[in-house]
Amino acid sequence: CSGIEHFFLEILDRLPDMEFVVNVRDYPQVPKWTKPLIPVFSFSKTSEYYDIMYPAWTFWEGGPAVWPIYPTGLGRWDIMREDLQSSAEHWPWKKKIPTAYFRGSRTSPERDPLILLSRENPDLVDAEYTKNQAWKSERDTLGKPPAKEVPLVDHCKYKYLFNFRGVAASFRFKHLFLCGSLVFHVGEDWQEFFYAQLKPWVHYIPVKSDLSNVRELLQFVKENDDIVQEIAERGRQFIVDHLQMEDISCYWERLLTEYSKALIYKVKWKSNYSEISPRPLKTEL
Repeated sequence: CSGIEHFFLEILDRLPDMEFVVNVRDYPQVPKWTKPLIPVFSFSKTSEYYDIMYPAWTFWEGGPAVWPIYPTGLGRWDIMREDLQSSAEHWPWKKKIPTAYFRGSRTSPERDPLILLSRENPDLVDAEYTKNQAWKSERDTLGKPPAKEVPLVDHCKYKYLFNFRGVAASFRFKHLFLCGSLVFHVGEDWQEFFYAQLKPWVHYIPVKSDLSNVRELLQFVKENDDIVQEIAERGRQFIVDHLQMEDISCYWERLLTEYSKALIYKVKWKSNYSEISPRPLKTEL
């Protein structure tokens, strides 16, 4: 929960008394058939859920994919922004390797077709499965030993990067844009709070969930380099301009302020509540 409390502590003195439920697990909690409807904050959902989306705890820390395994994992967003932008400067568009690239664990079978395509045509796609905490045997990496994990800054050398859902929405989506590479975003069901502002064919190229159109799209990007570079740059600039750390704090403040207006009762202290009180913010690794 510290990845959420970090932002609460920044805005605490500007919030009214309130109570709310924050889901820190991957999966949303309020399917549309639920009666009665209850307000639950979740970082990701599909259209089948009523959960209220909040900026994921991964913007700061928490979970096996983020802190404290930086730089192998995703890392703190403020630090990763700088690292990825530095890597992007080292790998400008004309120097990038014109290959589609993916490294990640098998958190969803939707990723399988790309791994198999890579084995069939390694010049077109470089995609391999890494080991995750659920890995037990090579069956979990489609019959081959798991590949070595690759820091995200090293993804920037490739011109085309794939983003897939994991158990829920993928935490890496926002990171990939900062490489200045073209992002292929697979599927559209899973959302985070900022996805609605990103537009297909404006900021990224959408791919069908079953990857049935992936060969066609890879051929398109090879033949339309100037157009693809413009899409990649618009995606990069959107994340640079609109997903700064202060934007995350602002979103949390507006979200909770508006939510508090919907409460029709006076909030009372309960003995089993954990109090979030002001304390020095941790700003260093």
